[in-house]
Amino acid sequence: MEPEIIQLGAAHRDRAVATLAAAFHDDPAMVYMLPDPASRARRLARLIGWMVDQHLKIGLVLGTPEVSAVTLWREPGRVHYHEPLWHPGAVRFLPIFGRHLPRALRTDDGITTHLPKGEEWIYLKMAGVHPEHQGKGLGGAMIRTGLARGAKRGVPSVLETATPSNVGLYQRLGYAIISEWDVAGGGPHFWTMATGR
Repeated sequence: MEPEIIQLGAAHRDRAVATLAAAFHDDPAMVYMLPDPASRARRLARLIGWMVDQHLKIGLVLGTPEVSAVTLWREPGRVHYHEPLWHPGAVRFLPIFGRHLPRALRTDDGITTHLPKGEEWIYLKMAGVHPEHQGKGLGGAMIRTGLARGAKRGVPSVLETATPSNVGLYQRLGYAIISEWDVAGGGPHFWTMATGR
Protein backbone atom coordinates (compact mmCIF):
# COMPACT_ATOMS: atom_id res chain seq x y z
CA MET A 1 0.00 0.00 0.00
CA GLU A 2 1.37 3.41 -1.04
CA PRO A 3 2.27 5.72 1.87
CA GLU A 4 0.07 8.79 2.28
CA ILE A 5 1.62 11.96 0.86
CA ILE A 6 0.16 15.38 1.58
CA GLN A 7 0.93 19.00 0.82
CA LEU A 8 2.80 20.47 3.78
CA GLY A 9 2.23 23.99 5.04
CA ALA A 10 3.58 26.50 7.52
CA ALA A 11 2.53 24.35 10.49
CA HIS A 12 4.90 21.62 9.26
CA ARG A 13 7.82 24.00 8.66
CA ASP A 14 10.09 23.18 11.62
CA ARG A 15 9.62 19.42 11.28
CA ALA A 16 10.31 19.65 7.53
CA VAL A 17 13.55 21.53 8.20
CA ALA A 18 14.63 18.97 10.80
CA THR A 19 13.90 16.05 8.47
CA LEU A 20 15.75 17.53 5.50
CA ALA A 21 18.70 18.63 7.63
CA ALA A 22 19.06 15.10 9.01
CA ALA A 23 18.69 13.57 5.56
CA PHE A 24 21.28 15.87 3.94
CA HIS A 25 23.88 15.94 6.72
CA ASP A 26 26.25 13.68 4.75
CA ASP A 27 25.18 14.71 1.24
CA PRO A 28 28.31 15.35 -0.90
CA ALA A 29 27.21 18.86 -1.93
CA MET A 30 26.39 19.87 1.64
CA VAL A 31 29.65 18.43 2.94
CA TYR A 32 31.51 20.43 0.29
CA MET A 33 29.74 23.69 1.10
CA LEU A 34 29.72 23.10 4.87
CA PRO A 35 32.92 21.11 5.46
CA ASP A 36 33.22 21.60 9.24
CA PRO A 37 31.42 18.61 10.83
CA ALA A 38 31.22 20.39 14.19
CA SER A 39 29.10 23.23 12.81
CA ARG A 40 27.43 21.54 9.83
CA ALA A 41 24.18 20.55 11.57
CA ARG A 42 23.57 24.10 12.82
CA ARG A 43 24.51 25.75 9.52
CA LEU A 44 22.59 23.20 7.47
CA ALA A 45 19.42 23.80 9.50
CA ARG A 46 19.67 27.52 8.68
CA LEU A 47 20.25 26.86 4.98
CA ILE A 48 17.40 24.38 4.71
CA GLY A 49 15.16 26.67 6.75
CA TRP A 50 15.66 29.32 4.08
CA MET A 51 14.92 26.77 1.32
CA VAL A 52 11.76 25.45 3.00
CA ASP A 53 10.51 29.00 3.64
CA GLN A 54 11.11 29.87 0.00
CA HIS A 55 9.22 26.81 -1.25
CA LEU A 56 6.32 27.41 1.13
CA LYS A 57 6.00 30.83 -0.55
CA ILE A 58 6.70 30.12 -4.22
CA GLY A 59 6.80 26.34 -4.58
CA LEU A 60 5.26 23.13 -3.39
CA VAL A 61 6.21 21.13 -0.30
CA LEU A 62 5.06 17.51 -0.21
CA GLY A 63 5.65 14.95 2.51
CA THR A 64 4.24 12.39 4.85
CA PRO A 65 1.69 13.52 7.44
CA GLU A 66 4.20 13.04 10.28
CA VAL A 67 6.86 14.88 8.18
CA SER A 68 9.38 12.03 8.23
CA ALA A 69 9.88 12.57 4.49
CA VAL A 70 9.82 15.87 2.56
CA THR A 71 10.18 17.07 -1.03
CA LEU A 72 10.55 20.62 -2.31
CA TRP A 73 9.19 21.28 -5.82
CA ARG A 74 8.85 24.22 -8.17
CA GLU A 75 6.03 24.04 -10.65
CA PRO A 76 5.99 25.52 -14.18
CA GLY A 77 6.60 29.24 -14.17
CA ARG A 78 8.86 29.03 -11.10
CA VAL A 79 11.51 26.58 -12.30
CA HIS A 80 14.15 29.25 -12.84
CA TYR A 81 13.08 31.42 -9.92
CA HIS A 82 16.39 32.23 -8.35
CA GLU A 83 17.44 34.41 -5.48
CA PRO A 84 21.19 34.52 -6.07
CA LEU A 85 23.47 33.94 -3.12
CA TRP A 86 25.46 37.03 -4.03
CA HIS A 87 23.20 40.06 -3.96
CA PRO A 88 22.51 42.95 -1.53
CA GLY A 89 20.71 40.58 0.84
CA ALA A 90 23.54 38.05 0.82
CA VAL A 91 24.56 38.96 4.34
CA ARG A 92 22.06 36.32 5.49
CA PHE A 93 24.27 33.62 3.95
CA LEU A 94 27.48 34.62 5.72
CA PRO A 95 26.44 33.01 9.03
CA ILE A 96 25.56 29.86 7.09
CA PHE A 97 28.61 29.43 4.87
CA GLY A 98 31.16 31.70 6.51
CA ARG A 99 34.49 31.62 4.68
CA HIS A 100 33.16 28.81 2.47
CA LEU A 101 30.64 31.08 0.74
CA PRO A 102 32.69 30.83 -2.52
CA ARG A 103 32.06 27.07 -2.51
CA ALA A 104 28.33 27.68 -2.21
CA LEU A 105 28.48 30.24 -5.03
CA ARG A 106 30.29 27.80 -7.32
CA THR A 107 27.78 25.05 -6.52
CA ASP A 108 24.85 27.40 -7.11
CA ASP A 109 26.36 28.53 -10.43
CA GLY A 110 26.80 24.93 -11.57
CA ILE A 111 23.22 24.00 -10.74
CA THR A 112 21.87 27.09 -12.50
CA THR A 113 24.03 26.52 -15.59
CA HIS A 114 22.93 22.90 -16.00
CA LEU A 115 19.23 23.39 -15.36
CA PRO A 116 17.46 22.98 -18.72
CA LYS A 117 16.02 26.08 -20.33
CA GLY A 118 12.34 26.88 -20.29
CA GLU A 119 9.64 26.84 -17.65
CA GLU A 120 7.61 23.83 -18.74
CA TRP A 121 8.98 21.55 -16.03
CA ILE A 122 8.23 20.49 -12.50
CA TYR A 123 11.56 20.87 -10.70
CA LEU A 124 12.41 18.57 -7.81
CA LYS A 125 14.71 20.82 -5.81
CA MET A 126 15.16 18.57 -2.78
CA ALA A 127 13.95 15.19 -1.54
CA GLY A 128 14.83 13.73 1.83
CA VAL A 129 13.74 11.02 4.23
CA HIS A 130 14.77 11.17 7.87
CA PRO A 131 17.48 8.52 8.47
CA GLU A 132 15.25 6.76 11.01
CA HIS A 133 12.58 6.22 8.31
CA GLN A 134 14.64 5.34 5.25
CA GLY A 135 14.05 2.09 3.41
CA LYS A 136 10.24 2.24 3.73
CA GLY A 137 9.46 3.51 0.23
CA LEU A 138 8.66 7.05 1.41
CA GLY A 139 11.04 8.80 -0.99
CA GLY A 140 9.63 7.02 -4.02
CA ALA A 141 6.06 7.71 -2.93
CA MET A 142 6.75 11.45 -2.56
CA ILE A 143 8.44 11.66 -5.94
CA ARG A 144 5.66 9.73 -7.68
CA THR A 145 3.15 12.16 -6.16
CA GLY A 146 5.06 15.14 -7.54
CA LEU A 147 5.47 13.48 -10.93
CA ALA A 148 1.72 12.84 -11.04
CA ARG A 149 1.11 16.56 -10.52
CA GLY A 150 3.48 17.29 -13.39
CA ALA A 151 1.76 14.70 -15.59
CA LYS A 152 -1.62 16.37 -14.98
CA ARG A 153 -0.11 19.56 -16.34
CA GLY A 154 1.59 17.71 -19.19
CA VAL A 155 5.12 18.62 -18.12
CA PRO A 156 8.21 16.51 -17.39
CA SER A 157 10.38 16.79 -14.30
CA VAL A 158 13.99 17.79 -13.75
CA LEU A 159 16.36 17.42 -10.78
CA GLU A 160 20.02 17.26 -9.88
CA THR A 161 21.83 15.07 -7.37
CA ALA A 162 25.37 14.78 -6.08
CA THR A 163 24.70 11.45 -4.35
CA PRO A 164 25.74 8.50 -6.54
CA SER A 165 23.36 6.06 -4.84
CA ASN A 166 20.40 8.28 -5.76
CA VAL A 167 21.01 7.99 -9.50
CA GLY A 168 19.61 4.46 -9.75
CA LEU A 169 16.62 5.35 -7.58
CA TYR A 170 15.74 8.26 -9.82
CA GLN A 171 16.22 6.12 -12.94
CA ARG A 172 13.75 3.57 -11.54
CA LEU A 173 11.28 6.44 -11.11
CA GLY A 174 11.58 7.40 -14.78
CA TYR A 175 14.41 9.95 -14.80
CA ALA A 176 17.32 9.76 -17.23
CA ILE A 177 20.71 11.47 -17.01
CA ILE A 178 20.87 14.52 -19.27
CA SER A 179 24.26 15.82 -18.08
CA GLU A 180 27.06 15.09 -15.64
CA TRP A 181 29.27 17.83 -14.33
CA ASP A 182 31.65 18.84 -11.56
CA VAL A 183 31.49 21.95 -9.41
CA ALA A 184 34.36 24.22 -10.46
CA GLY A 185 37.38 24.27 -8.18
CA GLY A 186 37.33 20.64 -7.10
CA GLY A 187 33.74 20.39 -5.94
CA PRO A 188 31.43 17.36 -6.09
CA HIS A 189 30.20 15.54 -9.17
CA PHE A 190 26.56 16.13 -10.09
CA TRP A 191 24.03 14.39 -12.27
CA THR A 192 21.23 16.45 -13.83
CA MET A 193 18.32 14.19 -14.66
CA ALA A 194 14.92 14.57 -16.32
CA THR A 195 11.86 12.53 -17.18
CA GLY A 196 10.87 12.22 -20.85
CA ARG A 197 9.42 15.20 -22.63
